[in-house]
Amino acid sequence: MSVGSVSKQDLILTLKGKTSLNLELKRHLAPKTVGTIMRSIPIEGNAHMIGSSIAFMDTTIRAGGEKLRIQFKKGDIGFLASNSSICFFMDDVPSMKPMTLIGKIMSNLESLKDVKPGDIFTITQAGT
Repeated sequence: MSVGSVSKQDLILTLKGKTSLNLELKRHLAPKTVGTIMRSIPIEGNAHMIGSSIAFMDTTIRAGGEKLRIQFKKGDIGFLASNSSICFFMDDVPSMKPMTLIGKIMSNLESLKDVKPGDIFTITQAGT
């Protein structure tokens, strides 16, 4: 049974061997992109940092941009179509490239500051 609703999907982001966070993807923010991501679950990719404000993961997801923006708030989740990355914002910051807002980090945000080269992110559906 899937946890969530038609408009919101509850997911778990795991930083292998370190921590996990609760995520919420919101379909009304970007219906096509969120749908494509949900069909791709589970997702696994290398974890990276941009300064101390943005953690992101590489994916193979192919989706165009929807409702693009450059300003993001602490806890936001964005999808960067140009390189298929899912980005996790740890501070209120502008993005260097326009991306699609797809959801929110619901718990344990500060643990992303522990991302190191070689770490792996995995996104799975909550309750599975």
